Amino acid sequence: MPVTINKDTCIGCGACCGVCPVGALSMDDDNKSTCDESTCIDCGACVATCPVEAITQ
Repeated sequence: MPVTINKDTCIGCGACCGVCPVGALSMDDDNKSTCDESTCIDCGACVATCPVEAITQ
């Protein structure tokens, strides 16, 4: 199951995008992280990196 990103908690730092090994994460038009569910491999790298715990598995 792909990760879930809480848009209210996300601060738009982009840290998660830099650690995703498959490039499933990007920033949307509101400068919030978004996940391409078809690409996400559910590795959890972004969960561990998010400084505000906006990403869950």
